[in-house]
Amino acid sequence: MDWAFDISIKNRKLLESFLENYSLEQLNKIPKGFSNNIIWNIAHTIVTQQLLVYRLSGLPCMISDDLIERFKKGTKPESDLSQAEVDAIHNLLFSTIEKTKEDYKNKSFQQFNEYTVTTKSRLTNVEEAIDFNCYHEGIHLGVILAIRKFI
Repeated sequence: MDWAFDISIKNRKLLESFLENYSLEQLNKIPKGFSNNIIWNIAHTIVTQQLLVYRLSGLPCMISDDLIERFKKGTKPESDLSQAEVDAIHNLLFSTIEKTKEDYKNKSFQQFNEYTVTTKSRLTNVEEAIDFNCYHEGIHLGVILAIRKFI
């Protein structure tokens, strides 16, 4: 699992570079032809990781229910985020992965509720959820790379 956690941290560093190098206006801009923006994609990766790894394992998420409701699968930006909200998302980028790594090493994930993802792959354990999350975050990094060309 060290490899998967390493990939997660590296991807989160790429996501962080957008938070550090783009203005609040750029992070919130939804280009023509897109249904979301950079900050939505970043928040969505945090929410999805928590749902795939913690909720499916029957453990409490490290993020608020409000954040989950705003950025879970099937949502879209309803309003621009404030700088304080962006900062809060920034603070979750690495803390969520580091805590997951710690919880995994401490064998906190004792159960798992199987789940079929949109690719029709069936997740049957936390290791598969962590691996799939790397794939999912890569998709959203790709979307962000496309969005940045239009803002």
